[in-house]
Amino acid sequence: MAQSPRPSSSPTNVFAPWNDPNAKPLIQFKNVTKRFGDFTAVDDLTIDIYEREFFALLGPSGCGKTTLMRMLAGFESPTEGSILLGGQDIVPVPPNKRPVNMMFQSYALFPHLTVWDNIAFGLRRDGLGKDAINDRVKEMLRLTRLDKFAKRKPHQISGGQRQRVALARSLAKAPKLLLLDEPLGALDKKLRNETQFELMDIQEKTGTTFVIVTHDQEEAMTVASRVAVMDHGKMVQVDTPAGIYEAPNSVYVADFIGDVNLIEGNAKVDGNTVTIHFAEGAAPITAVCERPIADGQRVSYAIRPEKISVNREPLDDRANHVKGKIEDIGYLGNVSTYHVRLPSGELVSALMTNSRRLARRDFTWEDEVWLSWTDTAGVVLTE
Repeated sequence: MAQSPRPSSSPTNVFAPWNDPNAKPLIQFKNVTKRFGDFTAVDDLTIDIYEREFFALLGPSGCGKTTLMRMLAGFESPTEGSILLGGQDIVPVPPNKRPVNMMFQSYALFPHLTVWDNIAFGLRRDGLGKDAINDRVKEMLRLTRLDKFAKRKPHQISGGQRQRVALARSLAKAPKLLLLDEPLGALDKKLRNETQFELMDIQEKTGTTFVIVTHDQEEAMTVASRVAVMDHGKMVQVDTPAGIYEAPNSVYVADFIGDVNLIEGNAKVDGNTVTIHFAEGAAPITAVCERPIADGQRVSYAIRPEKISVNREPLDDRANHVKGKIEDIGYLGNVSTYHVRLPSGELVSALMTNSRRLARRDFTWEDEVWLSWTDTAGVVLTE
């Protein structure tokens, strides 16, 4: 689900340091390239990440997101470029000397140690006094709600609790930066959803900057202040979850994030109104577009299924109406997806909330329906 960044000091002051020219980034990638032989994993990447951010690296396998994280952790060095943390070049700094901790997907807990001792392990290695260790471990146990499980071994607690132990251990040394590599991948869907909100709450309470690697778009959209969508070693779009979802900058991003209908056609431009002719004999699509588009240019029109209404008759207050036949219905409990075949051959998905009981619903297979949507519901894309 897309979320807006949480308000900080007042309802009108949102957390958005990336829009503040005076804000100093915590992490700076400057023209970073990483090659493995002939393969370029990260390609000339420049990005700033700010203090207290929950920053998500999102993309398919092989897109470069894990390589980026490994370079932050110190397990890999860039072939070219520099990485700054708090203004210091950390490329020559070994992993154990960086104010960075990493939480792995496997959690990597010591099976022979109790929860308490797992959390205390790094603090003991650093030579902290006994009282300081006790105070810090107690604080981490309270933060992660593990007080009752302090004396148990990892095999005596659930997967979600083991995940919280790994998180507590990672935060115990108060790192400036915490790296999370697919941290919720081993959890079932319901527990994963619950843990996402726990992660957000803990990150907000500690003020630690989190960078999470995930291929789960829903996870990234839920937890992150900003999301970087990656492809072939490049960040193709970096924005808030709402910005990524509502205003994708390319067909790749629109198609990768959430469900979307993509219709290709030729554009006719009149000011900021674009009409898209996509099939012979079909009424053109009307859209509002702020991007510069040439008359006659080939474009893609992206519209999310939930922006489309399904009705027996066209809605008079909508700019776009197409008639079609319901070919398939996906029932998901709270919502249903209707796949509607247009006379021109396109298959369009529309999402409807199931506010009525099943027996009282209006539409079924093979019904002829009208799809309606506004001129601002979709996005015109040229890439």
